[in-house]
Amino acid sequence: MADESGLIPLLQDVVQGLHKCGAIHRETVSVHEQFQGRTLWEGNVEVFDLHGHPKSRRCFAWMQSNLGKGMRYVALLDVWPVISPQAAVKAMIAMDIPIMPPNNSLTDFAGD
Repeated sequence: MADESGLIPLLQDVVQGLHKCGAIHRETVSVHEQFQGRTLWEGNVEVFDLHGHPKSRRCFAWMQSNLGKGMRYVALLDVWPVISPQAAVKAMIAMDIPIMPPNNSLTDFAGD
């Protein structure tokens, strides 16, 4: 697959800079993550082979919207449980879930 947008070299630079190792593009994987019939994420994940990283031989990378704050780069190492492009997207979705309760207040555990 030809990269007419220049995204692959850009992501390659991000992966190499972030993870301080060499990276060579291996493949592009289309991922469509759904929950209860609703699309949570859809796009391409670029898979890079890493050279010189102490803990991983692959990295999954893509660019996505940052909730109205421009674009952000995502570059997750192939380290369990992130062992596939699909698992990388699921991990990113989980990282983006807010931890605060729906009413944005903390629960009082002090009791009476």
